[in-house]
Amino acid sequence: METMAHAATNAARRLERRPPSWLAQALILVRKDALIELRTGEVLVTSGFFAVLVVVLGSLAFYLGPETRTQVAAGVIWLAVAFATVLALGRLWQRERDDGAIEGILSAPVSRSALFAGKAVGLLAFLVLIELVVVPLSALFFSLELGKVGAGLLLIAAIATPGVAATGTLFGAMTVRTRARDLVLAVVLFPLLSPILLTAVVATRELFGGTPWTDLGDYLRILAVFAVVFTTGGLGLFGTLVDG
Repeated sequence: METMAHAATNAARRLERRPPSWLAQALILVRKDALIELRTGEVLVTSGFFAVLVVVLGSLAFYLGPETRTQVAAGVIWLAVAFATVLALGRLWQRERDDGAIEGILSAPVSRSALFAGKAVGLLAFLVLIELVVVPLSALFFSLELGKVGAGLLLIAAIATPGVAATGTLFGAMTVRTRARDLVLAVVLFPLLSPILLTAVVATRELFGGTPWTDLGDYLRILAVFAVVFTTGGLGLFGTLVDG
Protein backbone atom coordinates (compact mmCIF):
# COMPACT_ATOMS: atom_id res chain seq x y z
CA MET A 1 0.00 0.00 0.00
CA GLU A 2 2.79 2.38 0.85
CA THR A 3 4.43 1.68 -2.51
CA MET A 4 1.19 2.40 -4.34
CA ALA A 5 0.68 5.58 -2.36
CA HIS A 6 4.23 6.70 -3.10
CA ALA A 7 3.74 6.02 -6.82
CA ALA A 8 0.47 7.94 -6.80
CA THR A 9 2.18 10.87 -5.08
CA ASN A 10 4.96 10.93 -7.67
CA ALA A 11 2.42 10.78 -10.48
CA ALA A 12 0.51 13.69 -8.98
CA ARG A 13 3.71 15.68 -8.72
CA ARG A 14 4.50 15.04 -12.36
CA LEU A 15 1.03 16.19 -13.34
CA GLU A 16 1.45 19.33 -11.27
CA ARG A 17 4.87 20.05 -12.79
CA ARG A 18 4.72 23.37 -14.53
CA PRO A 19 5.99 23.83 -18.09
CA PRO A 20 9.25 25.74 -18.52
CA SER A 21 9.09 29.47 -18.04
CA TRP A 22 9.15 31.86 -20.99
CA LEU A 23 12.85 32.55 -20.45
CA ALA A 24 13.65 28.86 -20.13
CA GLN A 25 11.84 28.13 -23.40
CA ALA A 26 13.83 30.80 -25.22
CA LEU A 27 17.11 29.53 -23.77
CA ILE A 28 16.29 25.96 -24.80
CA LEU A 29 15.87 27.12 -28.39
CA VAL A 30 19.10 29.10 -28.26
CA ARG A 31 20.91 26.07 -26.87
CA LYS A 32 19.49 23.85 -29.60
CA ASP A 33 20.79 26.10 -32.39
CA ALA A 34 24.13 26.53 -30.63
CA LEU A 35 24.67 22.78 -30.26
CA ILE A 36 23.79 22.16 -33.91
CA GLU A 37 26.17 24.90 -34.98
CA LEU A 38 28.98 23.55 -32.82
CA ARG A 39 28.52 20.17 -34.47
CA THR A 40 28.19 21.36 -38.07
CA GLY A 41 29.59 24.92 -38.23
CA GLU A 42 27.60 25.54 -41.41
CA VAL A 43 26.17 28.95 -40.52
CA LEU A 44 29.38 30.54 -39.28
CA VAL A 45 31.52 29.03 -42.03
CA THR A 46 29.30 30.01 -44.95
CA SER A 47 28.22 33.40 -43.61
CA GLY A 48 31.64 34.30 -42.25
CA PHE A 49 33.45 33.33 -45.43
CA PHE A 50 31.04 35.35 -47.55
CA ALA A 51 31.37 38.39 -45.26
CA VAL A 52 35.16 38.19 -45.48
CA LEU A 53 34.92 37.93 -49.25
CA VAL A 54 32.78 41.09 -49.39
CA VAL A 55 35.36 43.00 -47.35
CA VAL A 56 38.27 41.80 -49.47
CA LEU A 57 36.54 42.52 -52.78
CA GLY A 58 35.30 45.89 -51.55
CA SER A 59 38.77 46.95 -50.48
CA LEU A 60 40.33 45.86 -53.76
CA ALA A 61 37.65 47.41 -55.93
CA PHE A 62 36.91 50.72 -54.19
CA TYR A 63 39.71 51.65 -51.81
CA LEU A 64 41.96 54.17 -53.57
CA GLY A 65 43.66 55.73 -50.59
CA PRO A 66 42.90 57.70 -47.43
CA GLU A 67 40.54 60.02 -49.32
CA THR A 68 38.10 57.16 -49.98
CA ARG A 69 38.39 55.53 -46.57
CA THR A 70 35.36 57.15 -44.95
CA GLN A 71 33.14 56.71 -48.01
CA VAL A 72 33.92 53.05 -48.65
CA ALA A 73 34.81 51.36 -45.36
CA ALA A 74 31.48 52.03 -43.64
CA GLY A 75 29.48 50.69 -46.57
CA VAL A 76 31.64 47.58 -46.90
CA ILE A 77 31.29 46.69 -43.22
CA TRP A 78 27.50 46.90 -43.15
CA LEU A 79 27.11 45.37 -46.59
CA ALA A 80 29.04 42.35 -45.33
CA VAL A 81 26.78 42.17 -42.27
CA ALA A 82 23.64 42.43 -44.45
CA PHE A 83 24.63 39.59 -46.76
CA ALA A 84 25.80 37.47 -43.84
CA THR A 85 22.38 38.00 -42.22
CA VAL A 86 20.54 36.64 -45.25
CA LEU A 87 22.82 33.61 -45.51
CA ALA A 88 22.59 32.88 -41.78
CA LEU A 89 18.81 33.16 -41.81
CA GLY A 90 18.54 30.85 -44.78
CA ARG A 91 20.51 28.13 -43.01
CA LEU A 92 18.86 28.62 -39.61
CA TRP A 93 15.35 28.27 -40.99
CA GLN A 94 16.37 25.49 -43.37
CA ARG A 95 17.13 23.41 -40.29
CA GLU A 96 13.59 23.91 -39.06
CA ARG A 97 12.14 23.10 -42.48
CA ASP A 98 14.04 19.82 -42.90
CA ASP A 99 11.98 16.75 -41.95
CA GLY A 100 9.14 18.98 -40.71
CA ALA A 101 11.04 20.13 -37.62
CA ILE A 102 9.14 23.43 -37.57
CA GLU A 103 5.86 21.53 -37.26
CA GLY A 104 7.19 19.70 -34.24
CA ILE A 105 8.27 22.94 -32.59
CA LEU A 106 4.95 24.64 -33.29
CA SER A 107 3.00 21.67 -31.94
CA ALA A 108 5.00 21.74 -28.70
CA PRO A 109 3.81 23.89 -25.78
CA VAL A 110 6.24 26.67 -26.66
CA SER A 111 5.30 30.32 -26.56
CA ARG A 112 5.51 31.93 -29.98
CA SER A 113 7.19 34.98 -28.50
CA ALA A 114 9.75 32.71 -26.79
CA LEU A 115 10.38 31.04 -30.15
CA PHE A 116 11.00 34.46 -31.68
CA ALA A 117 13.29 35.49 -28.84
CA GLY A 118 15.29 32.26 -29.03
CA LYS A 119 15.81 32.49 -32.80
CA ALA A 120 16.61 36.21 -32.61
CA VAL A 121 19.19 35.73 -29.86
CA GLY A 122 20.76 32.89 -31.82
CA LEU A 123 21.00 35.02 -34.96
CA LEU A 124 22.35 37.93 -32.90
CA ALA A 125 25.13 35.70 -31.54
CA PHE A 126 26.09 34.61 -35.06
CA LEU A 127 26.16 38.21 -36.29
CA VAL A 128 28.31 39.33 -33.37
CA LEU A 129 30.84 36.61 -34.16
CA ILE A 130 30.86 37.63 -37.83
CA GLU A 131 31.35 41.28 -36.90
CA LEU A 132 34.30 40.30 -34.71
CA VAL A 133 35.93 39.06 -37.90
CA VAL A 134 34.68 41.74 -40.33
CA VAL A 135 35.62 44.81 -38.30
CA PRO A 136 39.31 43.97 -37.66
CA LEU A 137 39.67 42.81 -41.27
CA SER A 138 38.15 46.06 -42.51
CA ALA A 139 40.47 48.01 -40.25
CA LEU A 140 43.39 46.17 -41.80
CA PHE A 141 42.38 46.66 -45.43
CA PHE A 142 41.16 50.25 -45.04
CA SER A 143 43.85 51.44 -42.60
CA LEU A 144 41.37 52.30 -39.87
CA GLU A 145 42.62 53.23 -36.42
CA LEU A 146 40.48 51.11 -34.14
CA GLY A 147 42.02 52.82 -31.15
CA LYS A 148 40.22 56.02 -32.18
CA VAL A 149 37.00 54.72 -33.72
CA GLY A 150 36.66 51.37 -31.95
CA ALA A 151 34.49 52.59 -29.07
CA GLY A 152 32.12 54.46 -31.37
CA LEU A 153 31.89 51.57 -33.82
CA LEU A 154 31.18 49.18 -30.95
CA LEU A 155 28.35 51.43 -29.78
CA ILE A 156 26.82 51.66 -33.26
CA ALA A 157 27.02 47.89 -33.72
CA ALA A 158 25.61 47.24 -30.24
CA ILE A 159 22.46 49.19 -31.14
CA ALA A 160 22.13 48.31 -34.83
CA THR A 161 22.83 44.57 -34.71
CA PRO A 162 19.89 43.64 -32.42
CA GLY A 163 17.60 45.51 -34.80
CA VAL A 164 19.00 43.57 -37.75
CA ALA A 165 18.58 40.27 -35.87
CA ALA A 166 15.00 41.06 -34.82
CA THR A 167 13.99 42.15 -38.32
CA GLY A 168 15.59 39.12 -39.94
CA THR A 169 14.02 36.68 -37.49
CA LEU A 170 10.56 38.21 -37.79
CA PHE A 171 10.37 38.12 -41.56
CA GLY A 172 12.57 35.07 -42.03
CA ALA A 173 9.70 33.07 -40.55
CA MET A 174 7.59 34.05 -43.55
CA THR A 175 9.78 32.02 -45.89
CA VAL A 176 10.11 28.82 -43.89
CA ARG A 177 7.32 27.08 -45.80
CA THR A 178 8.07 28.52 -49.25
CA ARG A 179 10.12 26.71 -51.87
CA ALA A 180 11.84 29.82 -53.23
CA ARG A 181 12.67 30.88 -49.68
CA ASP A 182 16.10 32.36 -50.43
CA LEU A 183 14.72 34.63 -53.15
CA VAL A 184 11.68 35.60 -51.10
CA LEU A 185 13.84 36.26 -48.05
CA ALA A 186 16.14 38.60 -49.97
CA VAL A 187 13.26 40.43 -51.65
CA VAL A 188 11.40 40.92 -48.37
CA LEU A 189 14.27 41.44 -45.98
CA PHE A 190 16.56 43.93 -47.73
CA PRO A 191 13.93 46.71 -48.05
CA LEU A 192 13.01 46.25 -44.38
CA LEU A 193 16.64 46.34 -43.31
CA SER A 194 17.36 49.44 -45.39
CA PRO A 195 16.49 52.03 -42.68
CA ILE A 196 18.73 50.32 -40.13
CA LEU A 197 21.56 49.71 -42.59
CA LEU A 198 21.47 53.21 -44.06
CA THR A 199 21.49 54.80 -40.62
CA ALA A 200 24.33 52.55 -39.49
CA VAL A 201 26.34 53.31 -42.65
CA VAL A 202 25.92 57.08 -42.27
CA ALA A 203 26.76 56.98 -38.57
CA THR A 204 29.84 54.84 -39.24
CA ARG A 205 30.91 57.11 -42.09
CA GLU A 206 30.66 60.17 -39.85
CA LEU A 207 32.63 58.35 -37.18
CA PHE A 208 35.39 57.41 -39.62
CA GLY A 209 35.39 60.99 -40.88
CA GLY A 210 36.43 62.30 -37.49
CA THR A 211 33.11 63.02 -35.79
CA PRO A 212 33.24 62.12 -32.08
CA TRP A 213 30.90 59.30 -31.16
CA THR A 214 29.30 61.60 -28.59
CA ASP A 215 27.95 63.69 -31.49
CA LEU A 216 26.20 60.73 -33.12
CA GLY A 217 23.24 60.82 -30.78
CA ASP A 218 20.62 61.35 -33.50
CA TYR A 219 21.78 58.31 -35.46
CA LEU A 220 21.96 56.17 -32.33
CA ARG A 221 18.42 57.16 -31.33
CA ILE A 222 17.10 56.24 -34.77
CA LEU A 223 18.81 52.86 -34.57
CA ALA A 224 17.41 52.31 -31.08
CA VAL A 225 13.87 53.14 -32.27
CA PHE A 226 14.09 50.60 -35.09
CA ALA A 227 15.49 47.97 -32.74
CA VAL A 228 12.69 48.50 -30.23
CA VAL A 229 9.97 48.58 -32.90
CA PHE A 230 11.05 45.39 -34.64
CA THR A 231 11.74 43.55 -31.38
CA THR A 232 8.35 44.50 -29.98
CA GLY A 233 6.67 43.72 -33.28
CA GLY A 234 8.39 40.36 -33.42
CA LEU A 235 7.28 39.39 -29.94
CA GLY A 236 3.70 40.30 -30.81
CA LEU A 237 3.40 39.21 -34.45
CA PHE A 238 5.67 36.20 -34.74
CA GLY A 239 2.91 33.76 -33.86
CA THR A 240 0.69 35.14 -36.61
CA LEU A 241 3.44 34.74 -39.20
CA VAL A 242 4.48 31.18 -38.32
CA ASP A 243 0.95 29.89 -37.73
CA GLY A 244 -0.55 31.50 -40.81
